[in-house]
Amino acid sequence: MKYREQFERQVVREDVWIPTREGKVQLHARIWRPADAEGDPVPALLEYLPYRKSDWTAPRDAQRHPWYAGHGYASVRVDIRGHGDSEGVPGDEYDAQELADGIDVVNWLAEQPWCTGKVGMFGISWGGFNALQIAALAPAPLKAIVTVCSTDDRYDNDVHYTGGAVLGIDMLAWAGTMLAFAARPPDPANVGADRWLPMWRERLEALEPFLHTWLAHQQRDDYWRHGSVCEDYGAIDAAVLAVGGWNDPYRDTVLRLVGHLPQDRVRGLIGPWSHQYPDRGLPPGPAIGFLQETLRWWDQHLKGADTGVMREPLLRAWINDPVPPATSHEVMPGRWVGESVWPSPRVSRWERLLGTDDTPLVVHSPQHTGIDAGRFFPFGNASDLPPDQREEDGRAVCFDSEPLDGRVEILGRPRVRLRLDSSTPRAHVIARLCDVAPDGSSTLVTRGVLNLLSRHGRDRAVEWVPGTYEDVEFELSATGYAFPPGHRIRVALSNAYWPWVWPHGEHGQLTVLPARSALLLPVRIPGERGEEEPVHFEEPEQAPPFPVTYDAPDRPRPERLVTHDVAAGEWTLEVDPRYGGSRTYPDGLRYEESARETYRMRSDDPLSASAVSAWRIRLARGGEWDAEIVARTELRATAAEFVMDSHLEARANGETVAERAWHRTTPRTSG
Repeated sequence: MKYREQFERQVVREDVWIPTREGKVQLHARIWRPADAEGDPVPALLEYLPYRKSDWTAPRDAQRHPWYAGHGYASVRVDIRGHGDSEGVPGDEYDAQELADGIDVVNWLAEQPWCTGKVGMFGISWGGFNALQIAALAPAPLKAIVTVCSTDDRYDNDVHYTGGAVLGIDMLAWAGTMLAFAARPPDPANVGADRWLPMWRERLEALEPFLHTWLAHQQRDDYWRHGSVCEDYGAIDAAVLAVGGWNDPYRDTVLRLVGHLPQDRVRGLIGPWSHQYPDRGLPPGPAIGFLQETLRWWDQHLKGADTGVMREPLLRAWINDPVPPATSHEVMPGRWVGESVWPSPRVSRWERLLGTDDTPLVVHSPQHTGIDAGRFFPFGNASDLPPDQREEDGRAVCFDSEPLDGRVEILGRPRVRLRLDSSTPRAHVIARLCDVAPDGSSTLVTRGVLNLLSRHGRDRAVEWVPGTYEDVEFELSATGYAFPPGHRIRVALSNAYWPWVWPHGEHGQLTVLPARSALLLPVRIPGERGEEEPVHFEEPEQAPPFPVTYDAPDRPRPERLVTHDVAAGEWTLEVDPRYGGSRTYPDGLRYEESARETYRMRSDDPLSASAVSAWRIRLARGGEWDAEIVARTELRATAAEFVMDSHLEARANGETVAERAWHRTTPRTSG
């Protein structure tokens, strides 16, 4: 990593309040810009998040916002309404108020004397989401965005549902995380010693766990269509640079965006990365000079410079070479390829039947199948990626190819087509694509899920009629991967995948006809030497790191711990998400963070499933300010309904400011 100490333009930083159109709420912003920008205006770049610029994202913000400012931009970080130091109360994720406020911020930035009137938006995850969504609302000053690890489909490519199935692991975990995050207080150093406590009480009173809303919408309805730009790609006028990683769950969005947006205003980039900016150097690498790459994008679309970025391939993608299965890889071997069109004429569907006869095979997986799935959101931690899949394969029905005669390179979304019957009206089918080495080790390449209730569309629930066969087809998540000669390609089918997929209430079985079922691989034929479009990146560069002191944990504990009560047949997965831990900031702020997720399941009982998210957060500065949040969220289910229990306690200087408890149930319409 190269740290840039000197820039062409001197950088100043200021904190400001930005008014919203209603006139009652102001949003708190931090702006880095050239010192001479009022005499020589610059475009503005906006990152718009609920994650607290004054502490939680401050180290990450320091890597990029001053860097952009030194290169001639006003780089702006804004806390969403009701979060961090902004006024108002928190709402649902990406709700109409959040997007309206975002448009107000874009327009306000364009009107400042130091701004040329042109604005870009960027962000990862939440910030990438709302950059896309605000671009679809087309405020006039917004000319370009960079959206990283985000989605165009809030229902089927987010943390709530996958393939129409309830995501057990992040439906609960992210709802629990956001309950704790939304409960954090504003900082008196920024809002005033006399204002922070009334502001905090107001937002605590307004809190409602996201889990209640998410489980109230188990099919794709208007709630999920809101903010899903796949509903109308034509609404986006801004130039879009879409970025993802093969180890991030949102990677499919990059392929959809480059396939649907006009080629003169979209480019896609997919590397081997996890849910992180590609310059941060977190596993798996290699990292790239991402800030330089985005600067070319901004200069092209906000300053009118011909940087050559629109002459790059439409899609630049990393092809992973095989490695032995492991839960972390510092650097993935492989190579960059470029595609000038997507879907690419280099990629064709290779269809392989799963078997040669119609002898039915029964898929009857134990309920803890999926315990070795790895993290839904790999974050660059040591236990993120799936371990060797041999144990998981043993809980599934596997179909293997013959040893490959040559290298088989795939790029895109594999599909499976299955002729099957279900013994129960409600069931899931999960397909994993694995690379099996000659020594028997099994590396997960990608996977996909289908809730059979949603086989005719995600907007409806149609129960299966047991005793009847149907053809179902579904996609697996996109990947770029090269199977080497001598290896086998494996399709592993299961009807359970805990805790990624919340089980239906009945423990049934599937019957598959292999000769009428197939794997469809997107096989890429490499060009002849000299025909491939070259793809190169600079080495990573950032502004100097923020001087934060991180603590080693007092009691080190595993990131992921699996235990098995053999007599009870119960499996427990305990997860420490390790988002950032405890640290001390230069201004004396002490931020402590501890989280634990616990998932339990008996092998023979889908109704034994339970998931718990527990959080403790403390913020303190000297002896004058000390705020603490303790939150717990639990999800379980009966045959007929989901049961949700949440509890939150907030304390200031040891005294309880608010204590709230919620108990909700909702019918299991699809989940």
